[in-house]
Amino acid sequence: MNHLIPSVLLLLVLFSCKGSDIYQLASPDGRLSVKIEQTTDSGLMYRFFIDNKLVIGSSPLGYRLDGGRMLPDMQYKIVNNDYVAVNSEWHPVWGKRSVVPDVYNQLTLEFESKKDSARFVLDVRLYDDGFAFRYNIPEISEEVRADEVTGFNYVENPVAWFYNGEDANYGPVRLTEVDTVRSPNITLQLSDDLFLNMHEACLMQGDPLMLDSEKGEHSLVVASSAGVLGKLKSGYTSAWRVVMVGNTPGALVDSHLLELLNPDPDMDFSWVKPGIAVWDWRINGAEYNKFTYTMSYPSWVRMVDFAAEQGFGYLVLDANWYGPEFDSESNPTNGHKAADVQRLLAYAKEKGVGVWLYLNDIGGRKFPIEETLSQYGRWGASGVKYGFMEGSPEEKNRWTQKITELCAKNRLLVDFHDGPVHPYGQMRTWPNAVTREYCHAQLDAHRVFSPSTFCTSVFVNMVAGPLDMNNGMFDLRQGPTTRIDENQPVPSTLVSEAARTLIVFSGVTILPDIPEYYKKYPALLQFLSAQKMPWKESRTLAGKIGEYVVMMRQTDDAILVGAATNESGRIIDIPLDFLDDLQYDVLIIEDGDGAHYLTNRETLKESRRKVSKQDSIKLTLAPGGGACLIFKPVTSK
Repeated sequence: MNHLIPSVLLLLVLFSCKGSDIYQLASPDGRLSVKIEQTTDSGLMYRFFIDNKLVIGSSPLGYRLDGGRMLPDMQYKIVNNDYVAVNSEWHPVWGKRSVVPDVYNQLTLEFESKKDSARFVLDVRLYDDGFAFRYNIPEISEEVRADEVTGFNYVENPVAWFYNGEDANYGPVRLTEVDTVRSPNITLQLSDDLFLNMHEACLMQGDPLMLDSEKGEHSLVVASSAGVLGKLKSGYTSAWRVVMVGNTPGALVDSHLLELLNPDPDMDFSWVKPGIAVWDWRINGAEYNKFTYTMSYPSWVRMVDFAAEQGFGYLVLDANWYGPEFDSESNPTNGHKAADVQRLLAYAKEKGVGVWLYLNDIGGRKFPIEETLSQYGRWGASGVKYGFMEGSPEEKNRWTQKITELCAKNRLLVDFHDGPVHPYGQMRTWPNAVTREYCHAQLDAHRVFSPSTFCTSVFVNMVAGPLDMNNGMFDLRQGPTTRIDENQPVPSTLVSEAARTLIVFSGVTILPDIPEYYKKYPALLQFLSAQKMPWKESRTLAGKIGEYVVMMRQTDDAILVGAATNESGRIIDIPLDFLDDLQYDVLIIEDGDGAHYLTNRETLKESRRKVSKQDSIKLTLAPGGGACLIFKPVTSK
């Protein structure tokens, strides 16, 4: 239920200064605040404070139109200001937790032009873990070219980490050393106990956010344009510009700010089931006991049988099932192995396993996409993995939205790969948008993927939303294997590989290996099978960007913890205060003695203890290694 609190109860102030009015809005807990003013000299500006300390100094808001005129300028007068407080809850279909507080204060300033009655609206929201603002153009006299001027002028010179596409994250680097336009999201460290993440939410129109910086300046400026081809028109609403705030980098990972800034769905999504999937792409060419896995029906059946045994929800069929994916003549509804796929769908349904189908952008665009996705729905497919989308950033966002909606209408989950539009909290409105490859998948291009890459991506890319990173490779033998694609071993350890499947948040966790290698390590397979989504609760227990991370996730019948480190081994002491007031049996799986991510990957050791929330557990992580823990309540007999 939403509780609307009259504006007199909010911590907000209207000041009158020489030549300007200042509007102030505070977060529900009072720690964060924003001051907004319209001045004769500078236009519309804001300042952001944490615990009454200025964090973002006076920074611009609005747009610059052709000819240099600002929107809004002094021809625009504030004719209305509304304050509201919301105290509610979001109950996601799936996510990091089952109940999410939705608590914020909002200020809406409405401007009207003295010249032609055109209007401009600024919405500002303050949550306890960040703030956001967006622009609305209810009415404008004519369509105009516009560039957004929103800026973030940090008082301090923060250390920054940037999303970097298919390469390792850019950073750590002082912001004053950056001189380029980059994609979000961006994680900033301002002090030992203050971290920010810069991103956007609810991108319905316009270019996806880009942020510009100038060497020597500790500031960021929005480099995106509004509307179609950078034009403003009546009815335009920008994405929310978002600043997440946390005392630790893990607090950013645990935030729901992006999702909360998106609207609730207007369709039934009760059919959406998150879960674990096996996958046919990386198994291609793998050999075990004289059987060679291929991307074909006999191997698919083996994978379905394994998924059913373990309670995994899905099998993902990757490229070329309907013909060469980059061949424009490959028909995604009746080409190549389509008959085998339909036979597999029937077999998998009997086993309680759903099947995902790959679709390349070439086939997605040449053949009517509505008919293709309708066909997959009628076949009984569970999801679509969409790859290699082309087009400008704005075009890709519109096409992504269209595919997501069509998939929803046909009860299909969807995973976008190969340079997708960044996540922006859309999983609230479209819960079928369960993951995307907004990261460097760890089985691709080993030139850049390393343990430290993983420990950075968690605190940068994953703040934006669910990731498909392809963790969980258990065949880690030295030297090349017989696999067709990327036959080099992953720079990781067995235990770290299992831990990463839990650490990485995704609505579908896609496992890359063959059944036999999972069965070879029963304790780790037990850890994988225990990941029964949707999660009741998640929490980043500890971590440092680029160094290590410890994640807890809770199911209906177990509490799971995964830890991973960078190239340095370390000992971590984990307090168990996240447990309930019960006694627990815990299975602890650690790297074996002498384990190392380059030279001794396939070794582990197990131990068991009885613990309670007053205890702690000391974990020893090998270089590039990890730890996996399964907590189960002790039941009296």
